[in-house]
Amino acid sequence: MTAKTLMFQGTGSDVGKSVLVAGLCRVAARGGLRVRPFKPQNMSNNAAVTVDGGEIGRAQALQARAAGIEPHTDMNPVLLKPETDLGAQVVVQGQVRGHAKARAYQAMKGDLLDAVRESYDRLRADADLVLVEGAGSPAEVNLRAGDIANMGFAEATGCPVVLIGDIDRGGVIASLVGTHAVIAPSDRERIAAFLINKFRGDISLFDDGLRIVESHTGWPSLGVVPYFPEARKLPAEDAVALEQAVRADAGLIKIAVPQLSRIANFDDLDPLRLEPEVTVDIVEPGRCLPGDAALILIPGSKSTIGDLTDLRRQGWDIDIAAHVRRGGRVLGICGGYQMLGRKVHDPDGLEGPPGSADGLGFLAVETVLTPQKALTRISGRSSGGSELSGYEIHIGRTDGPDTARPFAWIDGGSGPHADGAASPDGRIAGSYLHGMFTSDAFRRAYLKELGARQFSGTNFEVEIDTVLDRLADHLEAHIDTARLFALAR
Repeated sequence: MTAKTLMFQGTGSDVGKSVLVAGLCRVAARGGLRVRPFKPQNMSNNAAVTVDGGEIGRAQALQARAAGIEPHTDMNPVLLKPETDLGAQVVVQGQVRGHAKARAYQAMKGDLLDAVRESYDRLRADADLVLVEGAGSPAEVNLRAGDIANMGFAEATGCPVVLIGDIDRGGVIASLVGTHAVIAPSDRERIAAFLINKFRGDISLFDDGLRIVESHTGWPSLGVVPYFPEARKLPAEDAVALEQAVRADAGLIKIAVPQLSRIANFDDLDPLRLEPEVTVDIVEPGRCLPGDAALILIPGSKSTIGDLTDLRRQGWDIDIAAHVRRGGRVLGICGGYQMLGRKVHDPDGLEGPPGSADGLGFLAVETVLTPQKALTRISGRSSGGSELSGYEIHIGRTDGPDTARPFAWIDGGSGPHADGAASPDGRIAGSYLHGMFTSDAFRRAYLKELGARQFSGTNFEVEIDTVLDRLADHLEAHIDTARLFALAR
């Protein structure tokens, strides 16, 4: 017997679909169901490495964790990783299929439906329930032809839909009623119910609002989910989370992070935010990197050469050089590591026209971008001896004199091998390891070197599961989850 399925679509992006599906996966798993998350098409540069050696969106990895299973490429068969404003890398069932500009991708979508259906059918064969997350909004009717992310998928699979509206951003009645007005009658019929998310205050004040939406659409209400502040502790996949981050000045240790235009895997920063003496300052374009930072952390990038150009355009290269002259420390992760070197070579034109670009020159290394992508979960030890774990997800090979001082030693079948590089005085370092700060011992040791004396005592991995349990409790307290799951077909 194959699994029943229920799809969650939103009136717009960032209405909370990912978090709601994660919470509902945890509810279903606690109830004894074999539940699987699924997102036909995702667009994100925040990816996770799967148990089968591919990559999927970070949200689906979190949802898999909530379901109590390992993430698998079938959970997100099409992943788009933006490289420019008009184009993206296309990842199909965990592996790079190619690159496409927006208009060309629209023509590709029909061919990708077969891969989507294949992954979906495999998931259903090993589950009781599949919870599907849409992308964007079904109200984008200009993209309806060939759609595989929302109503096109629902139509192809006969999947019922719950429509989510975000009241926190305002206009939720209009967004729900407006969606009803613009989508095709056959798509309206696929919507089994609607749900209001992120309510602040007295929920009873919106009783009339629910009745108004019901009267204009004919869709029944599943109720209202109050705002869940702890959602900020969960890994996010959309860069909008960075734009909404609030700067604070209370932390003794300030870590400045330039917000690159193609920033990737920025959930590397999440464990640092939980530490009481740390302020993570995401420096948006147009603002100088702060002079009082203890560390400048250059994050991952989906387009190393493009972001190098942008970094210089912002004048951040001058800020980093001044920081180094003052004796400050710099850490580059993945693309940020590549930028710290002397040169980045792109002989095959993987990120644009073939050629080379000058790096920032703080490490005596050079990088050659290569078509093969490293997708590996790792464990090992830092150069200081702390245990750490994480993952690699990058193209490129980096070599040079400073690799003789590795950042970490990675466990492998043939023995430990070196990762990363450091300057002779150790103040400048780079590593390909994402997720390193989730390792509690390493995080505390690294922050201690920056001057931290008090630590949260948080076990980061345990904290994520605790928040998922609280999210599940939150949903069960405010909506009838049994009624919601009963809509699955």
